[in-house]
Parts: sequence; structure tokens; C-alpha cells
Amino acid sequence: MSPAIATLEQHLLAALEPAPTETRRLFHGRGRCWPGLEQITVDWLDGVLLVALFREPPEGQLAELKAMLRALAERPQWTGQAVLLQHRYLPDSPGQWLLGEPCLQREVIEDGLKYLLDLGVRQNNGLFLDMRYGRRWVREQAAGKRVLNLFAYTCGFSVAAIAGGAEQVVNLDMAKSALSRGRDNHRLNGHDASRVAYLGHELFKSWGKVRKYGPYDLIIIDPPTFQRGSFVLTQDYGKILRRLPELLSEGGTVLACVNDPGIGPQFLIDGMAEQAPGLVFVERLENPPEFPDADPEGGLKALVFRQG
Repeated sequence: MSPAIATLEQHLLAALEPAPTETRRLFHGRGRCWPGLEQITVDWLDGVLLVALFREPPEGQLAELKAMLRALAERPQWTGQAVLLQHRYLPDSPGQWLLGEPCLQREVIEDGLKYLLDLGVRQNNGLFLDMRYGRRWVREQAAGKRVLNLFAYTCGFSVAAIAGGAEQVVNLDMAKSALSRGRDNHRLNGHDASRVAYLGHELFKSWGKVRKYGPYDLIIIDPPTFQRGSFVLTQDYGKILRRLPELLSEGGTVLACVNDPGIGPQFLIDGMAEQAPGLVFVERLENPPEFPDADPEGGLKALVFRQG
């Protein structure tokens, strides 16, 4: 066994002794802390071990990885039901079930809240685990507030906000299928559907609809780095920031996020100072410890701003 795969095996043995009681990242090679494993992440999805490859492994490593995973599942401490290997570097990110019965959907728990994930059928499964602390922060801040969730995806922030007592959450995303999964997630948690709204529109063509539900006490901005034909982070983020003053209530708060390793937090701090100078930088949220990064500027950036 190569040193890199042996290192991964030791990480997984430690992480599964015992297995987490909730969904968690077990290994984050993309943080570039372990040479030879930069392309690998491993997640525990409440019984399913999801191993994702973000680029083609070096010659021979894939066979070693599969053999190690099969041996891992034969150990006495293994309590999982299946192992899924996802090739994220290939078109459509195909999934390969190495062990166990394929299950295209999986209900998982994070901080006591339920989320329905898709496994092996699309690039992203429906919950970005590095945003765990961000969802927790929103839940802690949400009581009695009107919340706007931009680029809502499957509404993870919305689920956290309603669980925290938000008065209303408005979710906007151009992907109607993602918002439909957001409805599923709220139903799973027994939430009052009348407190959640869904706008399946492109943001830059929908400011009127967004304003109609406002003003908002808390606005969450968690965009993709690039969305073909609709959003380029470095070009379009400022267009959102300059709209914030007209959308926020007095004393309102913004959680602005970037998850491009090449873009540091100063991008948001400078952008806010230029486009919405009335909003003051408060803090950068910590990232969960299971997401170490060789460059502190390289991981997820989740920054809090508040009207001065």
C-alpha cells in the first residue's frame, strides 16, 4: 500500500472509531494538508461512506483505494451500510457503489436537523458540509427575524433559520428542482410551510420580487463561484452588495460567503466598503475542524456584516 493510501486508511480508522452519530466530513484532502491526497474527500452520510475524487488519481492509486475501502468495511468497527465512490472529475460525476445496496436518496442529520440527500446521481448531493457552522450561526441568530436566503440551493440555511424561530424565510434560486428539495427538507423537520417562500428566478431579473417580501433583518449570500450565463463571482458579487441597503431593515445583518480557494476574505470586506459602506464588518465565522486547510485564506469564507 502506498504511503498516501496508508495515511488515508489511518484517518478513516480513527474517524470511524466510533462512527459519527451525525453526518460529517471524515477526510478533507482538498485542504492540501496531506501530499498525494489533495483530490480526495470522504464523508460519513449516516451509514453511507461517500468517497469523492476531484481529479483522476495517479496510476495505480484507484485500485489501491478500492482495496483499502473494501478491507475497511470488513473490520469489526465498521457499522456502515454502503460505500460510494464518486468520480467528480468526469462529466456528470458518476457514482460507483463499491459495497452495499445502492440508495439514491439518504436522510441525514446535522445538528439535530434532517436533510434529504441525493447519492450518486448528480455532482452535489444537496448539503455542503463545510457550512455547518454557518447554518448553526443562522439558527442562533434567526429568532423573530425576516430572512432572505440568496442562492438558496436546497434551503439548508432556511431549515436552520426556521428551526431557530425565524418569522419568515424567502429562498431564491434559479434551480427550481433544488428549491423543491428545500420543501422536502422543511417537511422532514415538520416546519410551518406558511413561514417559507420560494422564488425560482434568476436574481438579477427579480429584484422587484425580492423587495416585495422585505425588508429583511438577515440576508444570506452564498453564491457559486461560477454559474453559466447567470453569475460570475468576481464580476457580479458587487451587484448584490450594492442592493443591500434597500433590502435590509434598520440594524440588519448580512452573512456573505465565498468558497473559492483563490479568493480571500478581503474581497468581501473591500467590496462591501465600496458598494454598501453603511455595513460594517463584524467577524469571519470559523470553519469546522474537519476542514483543515494549509492556507487559512483558502477555505470557506463566511463573513458577518451589520448596519452601523
